[in-house]
Amino acid sequence: MSIPKAALDDLQKRREAAKAGGGSDKLEARRAKGVMTARDRLENLFQAGTFQEWGLHANHDCHHFGMEEKSLPGDGVVTGTGMVDGRLVAAFSQDFTVSGGSLGRIHAKKICDLMDYALKVGCPVLGFNDSGGARIQEGDNSLSGYGQVFFRNVLVSGVVPQIAIVAGPCAGGAAYSPALMDFIIMVKGSSNMFICGPDVIKAVTGQQCTMDEIGSPLTNASVSGNVQFVAENDQHAIDIARKLLSFMPANNLLDPPHRPVQQLDLSHDSEIGNLVPESAKDPLDVKKIIARLVDNADFLEVYEMWAQNIVVGFARMQGIVCGIIANNPAVKAGTLDIDSSFSHGPLPKSPSWVRKVQLRFYINAKSPPRRIQKPKKKNSLPNIAKNSVCLTKRRGEG
Repeated sequence: MSIPKAALDDLQKRREAAKAGGGSDKLEARRAKGVMTARDRLENLFQAGTFQEWGLHANHDCHHFGMEEKSLPGDGVVTGTGMVDGRLVAAFSQDFTVSGGSLGRIHAKKICDLMDYALKVGCPVLGFNDSGGARIQEGDNSLSGYGQVFFRNVLVSGVVPQIAIVAGPCAGGAAYSPALMDFIIMVKGSSNMFICGPDVIKAVTGQQCTMDEIGSPLTNASVSGNVQFVAENDQHAIDIARKLLSFMPANNLLDPPHRPVQQLDLSHDSEIGNLVPESAKDPLDVKKIIARLVDNADFLEVYEMWAQNIVVGFARMQGIVCGIIANNPAVKAGTLDIDSSFSHGPLPKSPSWVRKVQLRFYINAKSPPRRIQKPKKKNSLPNIAKNSVCLTKRRGEG
C-alpha cells in the first residue's frame, strides 16, 4: 500500500520547518557574520552523506509561561551520528537561533540518548556548545536536564573520548559539561565560557571586570588552563577536532588509529645534534627536536598557551600514535611548577615519549606557599600499561 502524496508533502514541510531552526533570516544573519549554524557545523564535521539525525521532529513539552503556544524546532539542539575519517562519531550541536540554544527537558534528553548510544557502541562524543544556559521557563526540569547530562559525562568518562567545541556563549550550568569532557576547543570572537558574568561578580563582590577577563578563549587557555585549544573560527575548530580524533582510540578497548609504515626508517639523523646548544646555559627549543623526531614534523600540541615550560601533545612515529611530554628549557628552564603538572597524560594503549631536560621544580621566592603538585584534573583517559621512552639531556633532579 502506497503512502498518500498529501502525507508525504506534509512530512516534507515538517522536515523543512524543523531544519530551518529559528528561521531562515536568523540562519543567514549568522552566516553573514562568518558564524556557522548548528547544522553547518555538523555537516562540516562529518563526511558527506553520512550524518544520520536523531530527533528531528522533537519539540519542547513545557506548558508554563505561554510556552504551549511556542514551537522550538528540535528543542534547540541537533543530534546524530556520522563518519569522521571512516570512523563513527556521535555529535550534538546546540542551535542558538532556537530560544538561544537554551536547555530544556527534551533538549537534555536528546543529548543523553546520544551519549547513551555512544557508550553502548563505543564511539567518541563531540559537542558544539552554543547556549544561553538553562531554559528558565522549565524551572526544575531544565536543571534536572543538566544533571542528567553531567551524569552521562561522568558515566562515559574513561570509556570513549569526549570533545567539546565552545562556539558561542557557555555560561553558568552550561559550562560544567565541557569542563567534564576530555578536551575543550574555544572559538575566538564568538565564544565565552564562565560560571558568573561581570554583573553578578560586581553585585556580589563589588569587583569590576570585563567579559574578556573572565570568559574569553585566551583567558581560559592561558590564565586558567581550562581550555586546550583556541580556534580562529568555526572551521578551524572543526579541523582541530578532526585532527584530535585522528589520534584517539574509539574507546578504551581499541588501539589508537595507528598507520604503520611498511618499512621502518632507521637512518641516522646527522642534523638533529645541531639543535642542541653547546652551552648548558643556552635554552634549547624542544619543539624543534620534536619536529625532527615525529612523522612529517606533524605534532598536535595540547595546552599550547598554558604552562609553556612543559610541552605535551600527540604525534606519530613510524606511523604509530604516541603521546609526547617534554620539558621546555626555553621557558622557566623547563622546570615543573603547579601549572605544568596539570596536563593530560599520554593516550591509552599508545607509546609515550618523554623528553626530559632539567626536570626540577620551579622555586620562586615571591610566590605564596602552595602545593607543587596541583590536584589532578578529571581525566577520562585511563591508566593503562604503555611503552615509554625517556630521553635525558643535561640534568634530571628533584
